[in-house]
Amino acid sequence: MVANKEPCCQEPCPKDPWRYSAAGISIALRVTPRGGRDDIDGIEQLSDGRSVLKVRVRTIADGGEANKAVLALLAKSLGVPKSNVKLLSGATSRLKQIAVDGGDPARLGETLRQLTSAKPTD
Repeated sequence: MVANKEPCCQEPCPKDPWRYSAAGISIALRVTPRGGRDDIDGIEQLSDGRSVLKVRVRTIADGGEANKAVLALLAKSLGVPKSNVKLLSGATSRLKQIAVDGGDPARLGETLRQLTSAKPTD
């Protein structure tokens, strides 16, 4: 008997840097400020084995401007209002935790999977 290798959309793959909750999802990020463009670059595995979503923004990391750009980029990419995307931790770090509330968590996860599927992983 062959096991189904397709994960249920409510169950994160071990490599997925996001986790589902009743209110939405939380996403682990690695941000590159002054990255030349605003974009989601795919999924990267850190040296400690954690997976993060690689995000780059044009703005510099000064006075929270890069954080605002990251939140706006994620809101636009996921099709949710900016007010639904919040910084949980990592305000002064490249590694951040972001919460995306509202909407269907499975749809948010599937949108992230589509955004990252065409991107190479490290």
